[in-house]
Amino acid sequence: MALRLAATVALAVMFALVKLAAGHGVHIVETLFYRQAFALIPITIWIMAGPGFSVIRTNHVGIHVSRMMVGLTAMTLNFLGMAMLPLAEATSIGFTTPIFATLLAALILHEMPGPWRWGAVLAGFIGVLIILRPGGINMFVPGHVHGAAIALGGAAMTAAVSILIRQLTRTEATHSIVFWFSLLSMVPLGLLMLRYGQMHDARGWLLLGGIGLVGGIAQLFLTASLRAAPVGVVLPVDYMGLIWSAILGWMLFGDQPPTATWIGAVVIIASGLLILWSEQRAKAASTSQATSIDGIAT
Repeated sequence: MALRLAATVALAVMFALVKLAAGHGVHIVETLFYRQAFALIPITIWIMAGPGFSVIRTNHVGIHVSRMMVGLTAMTLNFLGMAMLPLAEATSIGFTTPIFATLLAALILHEMPGPWRWGAVLAGFIGVLIILRPGGINMFVPGHVHGAAIALGGAAMTAAVSILIRQLTRTEATHSIVFWFSLLSMVPLGLLMLRYGQMHDARGWLLLGGIGLVGGIAQLFLTASLRAAPVGVVLPVDYMGLIWSAILGWMLFGDQPPTATWIGAVVIIASGLLILWSEQRAKAASTSQATSIDGIAT
């Protein structure tokens, strides 16, 4: 839980740096490129200090490429959403990822959710509507509707990434998945940098370096937390990210989340926890049934 808490702090700092970089005139392609490039440093050290480079050998390059394309799309949308919206609001919308994951699991993996999970999905989208306040003043703020749509798209694509990672973990080590995502991203981003790359002042380079290093560290903390404790224990800690985003948004940008954002965030978080509880209960029931069958067989 301590590792996961550290990861939420690192992610909140990274997103704040992304927003600062956007305000400083850094193009989104540059942000993505240096995020992935600098992240390779802590990731490489992690592999060298652990199992060694033999762990990154793979016979499933095609799935890694698919994961890279979807993951890069998700990261782009998430970064754009953070740049266009107040940090706390974008973070709250990002919490809809488990909701989209439930829908995608039903559509792609044919994992049909039960009534509890369907109820949680509905509640989550109600939470989004509370945050967006259709017909309210936010609907007339330039770029707000587009920013909210982009943030929701980022959450949906992040959910798609989770589906791909579930498939990859059947044959690939975590080190391999993380390494190949960062490395393969360099190909399309490197080509785009020929068009969008530019020189920056000292502040711009510090922001870009910070985004990459803090993002890479966050990735390692997230992975390490899942090795140290079950998913059901560490995942609820992710919602602390809203507190850090609200604090950083207030300190750096003067954003004060309205009451509707807090209410909507609570509804979305409650729906996410309900989905997690439902999944854990289903896994426990499946394990119990398998144990019973095993006992009969032996």
